[in-house]
Amino acid sequence: MFGRRHLVALALTAALTAAAAGANHLRQESGHPAPAGSARSLGRGFTLVASGDILPHTSVIDQAAYYAAGRGYYFGPMLTETEPALSRADLALCHMDTAFGADGHYSGYPVFASPPQLARGLAAAGYAGCSTASSHALDDGPAGVRRTLDAMDAAGLKHVGTARSAAEARAVTLLRAGPARVAHLSYTVGTEGRPRPAGEPWAVNVIDERRMIADARAARRAGADVVVVSVHWGTEWQREPSVQQRGLARRLTASATAGRPDIDLILGTHPHDPQAYEKVNGTWVIYGMGEQIAGELADRGGIRSPRGNASTLGRFTFAPPARPGGRWRVTRAEFVPQWYDLDSGRVLDVNRAIAHGARLEAVRDRIRDVVLSRGAGEDGLTMGE
Repeated sequence: MFGRRHLVALALTAALTAAAAGANHLRQESGHPAPAGSARSLGRGFTLVASGDILPHTSVIDQAAYYAAGRGYYFGPMLTETEPALSRADLALCHMDTAFGADGHYSGYPVFASPPQLARGLAAAGYAGCSTASSHALDDGPAGVRRTLDAMDAAGLKHVGTARSAAEARAVTLLRAGPARVAHLSYTVGTEGRPRPAGEPWAVNVIDERRMIADARAARRAGADVVVVSVHWGTEWQREPSVQQRGLARRLTASATAGRPDIDLILGTHPHDPQAYEKVNGTWVIYGMGEQIAGELADRGGIRSPRGNASTLGRFTFAPPARPGGRWRVTRAEFVPQWYDLDSGRVLDVNRAIAHGARLEAVRDRIRDVVLSRGAGEDGLTMGE
């Protein structure tokens, strides 16, 4: 397995953060967007990046308290080395796996309640929005949902997948990505056995194939040039996408209206391990990006496994259609191997860390082999810097 005591991450920090990005320039659209495929969408393309689960265990919360030096919780340093990749993209999306806790009442596994300062850290790093439908979304009930979304609003971080009202659940979240408008949708396979609140079925979006397609079509009618669907699915610690994942991906990507696919990109989270990327019916699917931030996890056998600290950042470059009403197509697809180093409490870009002396070749090779295991390389997926 991967050793980590031999890492020199702390010594690498200054070199790796030299290119850190500035403030995020992305925002959610307001008002009445122009119809999809109108003249304003024909021009340059855009780049979208997305990353895996943010699952703060107690050790991660303690690290954030250490960074804050007695002044609450500070998550900024954990994401500093991710900022260059985020700053080069037109749109960056994350996945918030947990709910935020009440003031001072924070915890990790098995019932997660994360410090709300995490929202500020994500926004400052360059993320425009997060999917929030997850297995832990209801760990603190509807109060946790409200608290989480309130904190994200205060940080200027958009969200989709959980809601404080039926109206909010029905709303289409559109984000600007260069010249395009991107709709972001989010659903989860379940909530760890916790039922959705009585009278509030809209609190968390659960996987429902018909609803997902209907929502994608509604987003297109609302003006989305590109529809991105985040799905919290799969089997924990299973490197191969499950039969259920593959079947749902196949059906979702086959759905089309007037010959145009209803969904343009699927971003998977939840299995802990990174999983394959695959082009299905002409649409890119990431079955699982892995855990971007998490403490030390135990696998299904109860054995602590560093596999849960490996992840990928997916990067997709979209080109505009040749004519109004056409599909924005992915012209470049990349994955960037990442590693959350438990010693330094930082997400490392694996390739850059190796270039600066870290012994992470085994991590890189394992991520690469898994990501390419379903033939994505033949469809043009490459490992990015």
